[in-house]
Amino acid sequence: MMQWREGTVEEVRGRWPGAVEYAVRLAGSNGADDDLVRALAYTALVGEPQVGDRVLLNASALLRGLGTGGLAFVVAAPDRLPADPEASDGHIVKARYTPQQQMFMAVDEQDSPHHDVMTGPLAASGDLQGMPVVVADLHSALPAVLAGIRLDRPHARVVYLMTDGGALPLAFSRNVATLSEHGWLAGTVTVGQAYGGQHEAVTLHSGLLAARHVLGADIAVVIQGPGNVGTGTPWGYTGVAAGEALNAVGTLGGRGIAALRVSDADARDRHRGISHHSTTAYGRICLVAADLPLPVDPTEFGLLVADQAHRLVREAQGALRVREVDAEGLDAALRAVPVRLSTMGRGLDEDHAAFLYSAAAGRHAARLLES
Repeated sequence: MMQWREGTVEEVRGRWPGAVEYAVRLAGSNGADDDLVRALAYTALVGEPQVGDRVLLNASALLRGLGTGGLAFVVAAPDRLPADPEASDGHIVKARYTPQQQMFMAVDEQDSPHHDVMTGPLAASGDLQGMPVVVADLHSALPAVLAGIRLDRPHARVVYLMTDGGALPLAFSRNVATLSEHGWLAGTVTVGQAYGGQHEAVTLHSGLLAARHVLGADIAVVIQGPGNVGTGTPWGYTGVAAGEALNAVGTLGGRGIAALRVSDADARDRHRGISHHSTTAYGRICLVAADLPLPVDPTEFGLLVADQAHRLVREAQGALRVREVDAEGLDAALRAVPVRLSTMGRGLDEDHAAFLYSAAAGRHAARLLES
């Protein structure tokens, strides 16, 4: 159930494309600082409330103390309703049949200016022309993957496809906003129920084809939005979609690259070295050929991960292939990323392997462009 709260905007704390973060004082408070809460407004949904405006909040995640999404969300500023958006001929509805559903012009629908491309011989036949596609589990892998790509191919056109396993609005990701601002992304596509990308797509398959044939991507990266959901059960986590994404890439004639979720800091045995999330998604769900990049690492931990990776390949349903990647320069590339690297609350120096293996996947993708 949704937990409602009412409050008054006291301060603008930050903004990035598509979103504004506020400090909101809850109604009926006694003025203590504890009564100020973080609240996020998506400007495409609710406009841009001003200091002093009354706002209605969805406080459920805030009150539950959730991690990634643990703040309040502005549902409406009832005394300052936004103007109607410009009329659009799009008819693809996302967040369907919820009070905040929206209609978009999807890149693959009939009235799209790109419909001729999407029905042309390459897209219609489902041909990615061998494009490398890096797939990862956690959204936090995105900047690391891009760092690895840019180390060898700084001018490659990279398109990010955000799936709907985590956050649905692309605007929730500050990383995407900053990476786009710095020119690290040539475009974005939101697929399924995710929305807010440069292009919308009904399915991951059409989104991949749009990345290649509409946006001219050299490399695509497929990762869910922020906010991975896990239940402590073998199959109940949103990262299973990484295996399905590799199946889509294989179906469309792309070169699938599985970025391993690895940790040398997580205290849980199931996430030590290669996470069980990766072994399930890539070993049990992926049914096609895909590359499994490993940075060359002669340390005890590196040998542990290599042993786990080779066992994963032997037991996998699909044709996984271990690909060794030169690790020289990857650490420096990670330290030059224009966003703060963080995964499960840990930074680069706290869980170096988590980012190193994602960067290795990016470097492998970049080097495929040279072959």
